[in-house]
Amino acid sequence: MKKFLYTILIILIIVGSFWAGSWYSQRKAVKVDPSAVKSIPVTVEEETETDTSSMAPGTVRITPERQQAIGVRLGVVDKKPVTHTLRILGRVAADETKIYRINASVDGWIKEIYPNSVGSLVKKDEVLATFYSPQFLDAEQGYLYALGTVERLGPGRRLELGRKEAPNPAALDPYVVQRQIDVLRGMGMGDTQIEEVGRTRQITQDIKITAPADGFVIARNVSPEQRFLKGTELYRITDLSRVWILADVFEHEARYFKPGVKAKVHLPHQKRTYQATVSEVLPIFDPTTRTLKVRLETDNPEFVLRPDMFVDVELPISLPPAVTVPADAVLDSGLKKTVFVDRGYGFFEPLEVETGWHIGNRVEIVKGLKPGERIVISGNFLIDSESRLELAAAGMVGTLSKDPVCGIDVSISKAEKAGRKSTYQGKVYYFTSDECKEQFDKNPERYVKQ
Repeated sequence: MKKFLYTILIILIIVGSFWAGSWYSQRKAVKVDPSAVKSIPVTVEEETETDTSSMAPGTVRITPERQQAIGVRLGVVDKKPVTHTLRILGRVAADETKIYRINASVDGWIKEIYPNSVGSLVKKDEVLATFYSPQFLDAEQGYLYALGTVERLGPGRRLELGRKEAPNPAALDPYVVQRQIDVLRGMGMGDTQIEEVGRTRQITQDIKITAPADGFVIARNVSPEQRFLKGTELYRITDLSRVWILADVFEHEARYFKPGVKAKVHLPHQKRTYQATVSEVLPIFDPTTRTLKVRLETDNPEFVLRPDMFVDVELPISLPPAVTVPADAVLDSGLKKTVFVDRGYGFFEPLEVETGWHIGNRVEIVKGLKPGERIVISGNFLIDSESRLELAAAGMVGTLSKDPVCGIDVSISKAEKAGRKSTYQGKVYYFTSDECKEQFDKNPERYVKQ
């Protein structure tokens, strides 16, 4: 019984092995069947022949594999309003209209100095120092004499012209006191001290140097017992309640900084923002940096902004709808500006364009492109090198001609192959497209004159 079972098992194994071998042979034969290979569909690019006769000379074809290798990226030309924030670096400066220089009006020497070094905040009429000058003795004596005479004779009193005694000058001139006050003020005495001399009727030898306004001491050129001459600058004080922001901008950016325009000023690392206004003063051109120095003005509460500090200036800009592309998409050779347009099936055509404003990473296209066109925005340098080689080859095997309507160079051989040529007055003209040829045929004399 066991032998019978073993015999049947061996037969089943042999039959199974034979069947498996037959199935594998049939499967292998299907893989190498020539008819199966012919049934593989051909891609659109392989069975499509693109007509490049209407494309500009220098058009190149790059396979998708090579596009990926050289990093080609495409973008779409659009037309929409542009909103941008122009960021530049600014420097804080003191308002020149609020800088006060205290100069010596007479010769003298310093007697006492009060604790107000450079950087100190002083108030109006605060005493900075005292000095002595012998010239003040006569001036103060004249002031007291004028006061006494006016008080003795009475205000507005006049001597009769018929009297024989000599008239009193103080009585004849009601402004004699004011003239003496002006003399003291011109020599450097403050109004507060002048009033004190007139009230006490005492001549003082200690002339006070006082602050003309609230501000910070930015220069101090005095020391105890120091002698000085007339015209010497003793103190310099500036009011920092309102400061200037000086910024260097390029010529194409200066037109956005119109007088009265508002901008934001940021103080780095302090998270403070100030509202600044562009000054009415015209920008000054710096021939060294080839920039324009724009001045903005802003309030300075708490005196946080100090001269020579750097700040960030942000100016919001809003422009009407315009055709724009990324700045990297435009190749500027100095003589012309070129953009590569995707014509499909791996063809890239160079087009010469005219640009307008340039803000941030966007460039306005005035002429040459239309909204919706696909252009190369990355890797165009390598495409441009192949395009130049293509142009060089076209110059060797054939000649180029200028389309009189579109103004684009066209390959004569390609135009003849596409039938885009016309003869006028014995001369043959070649065209980049059928539309250009039709316009020429309607009025050839117009384009020939151009």
